[in-house]
Amino acid sequence: MFGLDDAIVNLSSGASVGVVVLVAVLLGLRHATDPDHIAAVTTLMASGEERAGRAAARLGAFWGLGHALTLVLFGLPILLFQSSLPERAQQSAETAVAALIVFLALRLLVRWRHGYFSLHPHVHEDEHHHHAVRTPFGAFGIGLVHGMGGSAGVGLLILAAIPSTTVACIALVVLAFFTAVSMTIVTTGFGVTLSSAPVAAVFNGVAPILGVVSLAFGIWYAVAVWGLVAYPL
Repeated sequence: MFGLDDAIVNLSSGASVGVVVLVAVLLGLRHATDPDHIAAVTTLMASGEERAGRAAARLGAFWGLGHALTLVLFGLPILLFQSSLPERAQQSAETAVAALIVFLALRLLVRWRHGYFSLHPHVHEDEHHHHAVRTPFGAFGIGLVHGMGGSAGVGLLILAAIPSTTVACIALVVLAFFTAVSMTIVTTGFGVTLSSAPVAAVFNGVAPILGVVSLAFGIWYAVAVWGLVAYPL
């Protein structure tokens, strides 16, 4: 993003295994701040009332675990066989990410339109049955989709900087783990922010703005994947 990944990866050029692993840690910690991740986590956290503390951390952890799993499953073959996913397969995966962002944005807007945020001071018991996307398994599924979307790019990024396949595979696993860590941190931060008294007091007015911005980003992302507008960096 904005050349930051390239700058981090260049640190590992000709470096020791220890430095390569450190670079993988830095890439993992930065990866959660990709625009598509921010759009998804914002609408995910904003769509319910249970945002702070353990609830947010739990959703973030499962989101990160899902992302890490597909990152490794799709990334390792790329590293081992020195190849990338077919262009159409990569475009399809990125389109799925865009569709997910659009879904979460629309869900937030629908709930706002129905007065959920102004009428429900707390989460009712049936929320857990009717809004499964905010369960840990729902967050895990969101992570799986995001991992598929970015795996090829991450694999190629590591391949370009690390000549040893073994070291590259180790770096990928480290990157995946710290991506999960960073996603947990970012999600917790969003949850705490959204549940803070100043934000909570005006959230009914903020929710549609978040929804519209995320919806616009998701549509743009889908169009960009197919080369119709500039692709996000």
